Amino acid sequence: MNSNLFFKKKNLKIKKIFPNIKTVKNFIINEVKPLHLAKESDLTFFDSIKYKSQATNTKASACITTEKLEKYLPAHIKRIVVKNVLFELAMSLKKIYPFADIDYPDTSLKKAINNKYKLVKFGNNVLVGKNAKISTNTLIGSNSIIEHNVIIGKECVIGSGVIIKNSIIGDRVVIQDDCKIGQKGFGFIPINNKNVKFPHIGKVIIENDVEIGSGCTIDRGSVDDTSLGNNTYLDNQVHIAHNVKIGSNCMIAGQVGFAGSSKIGNNVSIGGQAGISGHLTIGNNVKIGGGSGVVKDIKDNQIVMGYPAVPFRDFLKKNKK
Repeated sequence: MNSNLFFKKKNLKIKKIFPNIKTVKNFIINEVKPLHLAKESDLTFFDSIKYKSQATNTKASACITTEKLEKYLPAHIKRIVVKNVLFELAMSLKKIYPFADIDYPDTSLKKAINNKYKLVKFGNNVLVGKNAKISTNTLIGSNSIIEHNVIIGKECVIGSGVIIKNSIIGDRVVIQDDCKIGQKGFGFIPINNKNVKFPHIGKVIIENDVEIGSGCTIDRGSVDDTSLGNNTYLDNQVHIAHNVKIGSNCMIAGQVGFAGSSKIGNNVSIGGQAGISGHLTIGNNVKIGGGSGVVKDIKDNQIVMGYPAVPFRDFLKKNKK
């Protein structure tokens, strides 16, 4: 059964994807999931020692990994040992989800009809895709596009020129003009002078009472999801890459950029034009000064600034005249 709302899935057996792997028991792949979310009959991947703790506890049936890392997997896992994990994962995703590597235009779009969406107000030229769900007392501005299967909660305000795809949005969310949410992330693998596109089968989840400023871009997850927690506010022109998870009650100033797969805690404040590198963990109650470059994990309750970002006191000492 396909639990993915947004991408058609082929029911393929594991040996159809990896015909040369003899030790794997043949089964239909249910989903492709990250280590910590995978369950029985799911395919997962393990490409970095950083995720060792997740690997030792994964419930997946099969895992794409390397010769060096396979020893950390549970005994029940069927190991698919390869040289390039992400390349093999991309090839597998392309076979299982053949339409997730490019954002194809939604041919189901039709002009919004008030009779179908009672108690929803639409501006001029709003287009809505098949099976999209928009709850009561939501307002959508002119020239916006809500693509197929998108879910929007009640009492939301969606500005003009907004495009939302592959997303689930909670209640009382405000999205200002010209935002793009749910598009494919910047994911590809350079192989022999050719960039192999990495399919993105995840989605964007925006929880209740979030506000998103004008011109923000939020990419959907690749294998995991991209998410924003309750009551988090984004200023204008913030970019959030694939798989980023931002907690609740966060305040993100203008032109901040998040690289992929970083995890941001609750009650985090980030000043304008700061950059957060990929695959980092930022703790709760952290404050990051404007223009900072974060390249390492930050523990709870820290204040940092500078490039690279350092504790605020160290920054002041270093820049003292």
